[in-house]
Amino acid sequence: MALVTGGSRGIGRACALALAGAGFDVAVNYRRDEDAAADTVRAVEALGRRARPYRASVESAQEDQAMVGSVLEDFGALDTLVHSAGIASRGHTVVDTDPAELERVVAVHALGAHHLCRLAVPAMRTRPRGDVVFVSSVAARLLAPNSSPYNMAKAALEALAMTLAKEERRHGIHVNVVAPGLVATEMGRRLVRAMGVEDITSMDANAPFGRVCRPEDVAAVVRFLCSEEAGYVTGQVISVDGGG
Repeated sequence: MALVTGGSRGIGRACALALAGAGFDVAVNYRRDEDAAADTVRAVEALGRRARPYRASVESAQEDQAMVGSVLEDFGALDTLVHSAGIASRGHTVVDTDPAELERVVAVHALGAHHLCRLAVPAMRTRPRGDVVFVSSVAARLLAPNSSPYNMAKAALEALAMTLAKEERRHGIHVNVVAPGLVATEMGRRLVRAMGVEDITSMDANAPFGRVCRPEDVAAVVRFLCSEEAGYVTGQVISVDGGG
């Protein structure tokens, strides 16, 4: 079974459905939107798999511990962790960044991932195979200005992934990263509105392959990484950006 953080919407929801389609039961993590999480649960169940929602702010070690404990109690096992929960930074320069913003963005993306792996990986070691997939961003490679909290958070997330991949390979656990570019999600729409673009689909004509990346494009790669077909893949960062 799989635990998907940020599973109520966007890339996380798409990952939950893709994994359900591949035969996984799914624990759907959410922070605020209980209705959206319930909708994802219903969609997973419609695919014939078990699902339950779990409320937790991933940056909280205590809430993560309670969530992982509940997942293990409810499902009896944990094979896969997909960390998709994330927040954007506010577009300030380093000089103008509020320290509280920096701490929160890094905590959600990177510290939360560390908490979750510390709690979930021991259970994966008892399984025939384990998978950890982090949803990062091309931001960790491009390091654009006015986005230092997000850039730092994603770079730290990828460092965690590469370290964990080396540590857990002997236990049969695969650890990989999917790094999208612009995706047509709520976060992506907010980003382009800040650039003066009201409708993200208006960017389709100039995007690779004639459309902006969709959450399902990212989820398809996550599903592959958690499959037997990717049985010899670990410690990799796979960009999903249409070739940049």
